[in-house]
Amino acid sequence: MLSSPVLVLNKNYMPVNIVTVKRAFCMFAAGIAKAVDKEFRTFDFMSWAALSASVHDDTVGLVGRTILVPRVLILASYERLPKRRVRFSRMNILLRDGYTCQYCGSQMRRWQLNIDHVLPRSRGGLTTWENVVASCVKCNLSKGGRTPEEAGMRLLKKPARPQSTPYAGLSNLAKYEEWKPFVSMIDFSYWNVELES
Repeated sequence: MLSSPVLVLNKNYMPVNIVTVKRAFCMFAAGIAKAVDKEFRTFDFMSWAALSASVHDDTVGLVGRTILVPRVLILASYERLPKRRVRFSRMNILLRDGYTCQYCGSQMRRWQLNIDHVLPRSRGGLTTWENVVASCVKCNLSKGGRTPEEAGMRLLKKPARPQSTPYAGLSNLAKYEEWKPFVSMIDFSYWNVELES
């Protein structure tokens, strides 16, 4: 539960990050952020803790009581918009490729996919938007250290740097009802650590 995701908004209610529940509680308790409920009301930590959590499944146990997990936080002072430059990260590569193996076309879960270098690194291939794709384990092993042509495989589409953030489709990832009003109206680009090229 403590590693499940929480959506973080700036003061203008635009998504800027996704953090773990553990990090969210730290931000929340420190007064850096407030919780947002389904009716868009905001709560500081003490008022949120006073809410009855007994009717909800999404709770965390504290000493002597439980507290409802906030699925959306709003930052107290951050007003800037998310960066328009798309971060080069594994998550954004998977989002760009639609969680689909770019060789066999199978759509899979994040943990079932890995990142493949179209021109293998052993042959001078760089870790760039234009040379990496989402690949299932089976296809990645079949391709090995060869190019797709040498392995008799075909790419579904040529990899390219996204012009906008892949979060235009984030509503598909919104596994919490509370996220839907915020992720379906905006594209944003902050996810994980940026990969080194």
